[in-house]
Amino acid sequence: MADPITRVSGRAYPWGAKNIDTDIIIPAHWLKTTTREGLGKGAFETVRAVEGNVFDDPRYTGAPILIAGDNFGCGSSREHAAWAIADLGIKAVIAPSFSDIFSGNAFKNGIVPVVLPQAAVDRLVEAAQDGDVTVDLETMTVTTSYQDRFEFQLDAFRRDCLMQGLDEIGLTLAQDTAISKFESADAMHRPWISGRGLDASVAV
Repeated sequence: MADPITRVSGRAYPWGAKNIDTDIIIPAHWLKTTTREGLGKGAFETVRAVEGNVFDDPRYTGAPILIAGDNFGCGSSREHAAWAIADLGIKAVIAPSFSDIFSGNAFKNGIVPVVLPQAAVDRLVEAAQDGDVTVDLETMTVTTSYQDRFEFQLDAFRRDCLMQGLDEIGLTLAQDTAISKFESADAMHRPWISGRGLDASVAV
């Protein structure tokens, strides 16, 4: 289960770069790991190799929000991209559009993918350079220190899961009582499925 998210507030990386694929988010040589921990070190590695990049700018150290450009997360389906962003401490990404697969992976890993028009993103990139940004799931708005206010849409199911901190495992565990009742009733009606009606002396 992930941490519940109702609001993400603080500094934001004012990047705005378009068509950022998953190989830029986390290069392929980092995919050998079997754990999510530590992937933040490889996040945006090629970008961070350039002096003066936004990710190593001390003004944005530990920023929980990333402002990106159109078609963010395109390319491969590697879930490591979402893992790396989360390990970097980013809890929300704002962009005009996302790759469908990345958007799904972000949601499953407790990252809020916020879609806003390009004009709003441009304004946020400007405002984030010296002010805070807030993503509020209760009001479904993005606001800034300069009184900017932008409304966004998010699938109701995904929004509820993010606010409750429920991932796929958490959703299943939440139905534990109903699942147990079904299994007990099914075992009564179809004992051959559960194995309760089999003769113990019969080899399987």
